[in-house]
This record gives sequence, C-alpha cells and structure tokens, in this order.
Amino acid sequence: MNNNNDKEKETHAAVNPGDVIADEQETVEEKSKQVAVDSPDITGDHIKVPTYFVVEEPPDGEEKALHHVKDAEEISDVIRQARVDEEGNRTWR
Repeated sequence: MNNNNDKEKETHAAVNPGDVIADEQETVEEKSKQVAVDSPDITGDHIKVPTYFVVEEPPDGEEKALHHVKDAEEISDVIRQARVDEEGNRTWR
C-alpha cells in the first residue's frame, strides 16, 4: 500500500480537508482561492470559510496568506489592529 495515501486518509479523517496545509509551495493568489469549509451549518445557514486570509504586511504592503487554523492568533491580531484608529482608540463598527 502507498503510505502517503494512507497518511493522507488518516489526516483527513481527523480534520477538515481545508485545514490541511499543502506540502508544495503555493502563491498567495493560489492560497486566496482555497476554501476550508463550504457547507450548511446545523441551522441551515450556508457557511463559507477561506483556508487562508490574505493580509497586507506593513510597511511595504506586501500580501501575506495566513492559514485559518495555523495562523489564527495572527489573524486575530490583524483584526484587532484594524479596529484601532490613528490615536490608538478602539473603534467598533
């Protein structure tokens, strides 16, 4: 048997397929098109979660893809920063 296929099946049994990070290198654009979850939830609402969240890195604005599981803390930091005005006050929208 092929160990890679067995390992992949084992991994996918434990997590959503969209949670798995590809072994091969991918561009930010390729990552931005991936979807981790695309299905109805228990209430019937349709949920779509991107695998990667693309953010701009200061100071040059270079794009960076953050994985929704592996980089969850950094994604939270980006969201918190987006909610702070120029004077450092939290803003709620």
